[in-house]
Amino acid sequence: MLTGQTPGAIAWNKFRKNPLAVAGLILIILVVAIAILGYSICPDQSPYANNQHLELSGKKPGFRVNVLKVRKNEIFKERGFFYTMFYGRSAEYEEISYLNFSFSEGKIILREFTDIPENEEFYRHINIPDVLFPLAPGSVNNIRFFSDSLSFFLITGEEIKVPAASLIQEIEREHLTQRTYYLGTDRFGRDLLSRLILGARISLMVGFIAVAISLVIGISMGAVAGYYRGKIDQFIMWIINVVWSVPTLLLVIALTMVIGRGFWQVFVAVGVTMWVEVARVVRGQVLSLREKEFIEAAKVLGYSDFRIILKHIIPNILSPVIIISAANFASAILIEAGLSFLGIGVQPPISSWGGMVKDHYGFILAGKAYLAFIPGFAIMVMVLAFTMLGNGMRDAFDIRKE
Repeated sequence: MLTGQTPGAIAWNKFRKNPLAVAGLILIILVVAIAILGYSICPDQSPYANNQHLELSGKKPGFRVNVLKVRKNEIFKERGFFYTMFYGRSAEYEEISYLNFSFSEGKIILREFTDIPENEEFYRHINIPDVLFPLAPGSVNNIRFFSDSLSFFLITGEEIKVPAASLIQEIEREHLTQRTYYLGTDRFGRDLLSRLILGARISLMVGFIAVAISLVIGISMGAVAGYYRGKIDQFIMWIINVVWSVPTLLLVIALTMVIGRGFWQVFVAVGVTMWVEVARVVRGQVLSLREKEFIEAAKVLGYSDFRIILKHIIPNILSPVIIISAANFASAILIEAGLSFLGIGVQPPISSWGGMVKDHYGFILAGKAYLAFIPGFAIMVMVLAFTMLGNGMRDAFDIRKE
């Protein structure tokens, strides 16, 4: 039955009728948006969300604590929104968790947060100007007290004299806040939600880069093998069979040991090991297409082999390649998580879902299983989303299913 629709429109109409595939696509788009926004939506915007508070380690989701923000004695460069979104920004303030506070003789006295009963050693005395301003080195000891004001030197060398009452009001208004850890804290007292958001970036980047590398290598070798056949095909198939015979994770580990452990090394190692499936699919498709009439016509017209492969064959085999790319994306996320769990993937302090599971799997038996289950659940959901997307695309491109 002729509908007048393009193949793409027909495939999309079939795809959107698959609720699981649509749900997977929506979830992937949502996670991609969260990963792109990155630091701009993280509660902890410090680089790698690595702001540690050991006194808050292992707190449960929804934990709240009072915080005093103390200005660091440094000059910070202003950063724009987009720079902060992708790279974060150095914390201008040191956050001190406290139970209660009081003001006395130009100082704020904090009873620091602790689960240990009240003890004098857990009290901290901080000069009021040191909370608000970046002071010059050694000037903390040279703060001069007057009847109703304080005099001190900034890091720029400028001397400031301010009424003490106005400084106290500013501290109470701007520097005494409450922090909520929506997913709790990890064993180092870091915000789990922030590290989960940044971990999504790593998983998606590994997927995109690994799939891109596998497509470039797989399409090239598969197209050459299927188009030229003969000894070239036999040689490429021998390489494919050799690589295929080695377990993927073992091959990735071997490559990681050769090229080193690190951020980009993981991307390259995963991508180089995933091209085999793409090459096999592309080779089979090219073998069936090279005998078609339009390819013979292109040869008669004198087109070069490169042009025939690039402009006439590859565009007609993209459907199965796109489908297998979705499956490879899910595999890349799992492989990266496995490598990070083994300690040879993305290295600390960079946040990785697999690394978060590794850091906290021992807490499963200590009553804090959520520390390992939350990143583990994120891995499971992302792999499931790409699997549902791949299955939906397979059904949508299958002309036999109406």
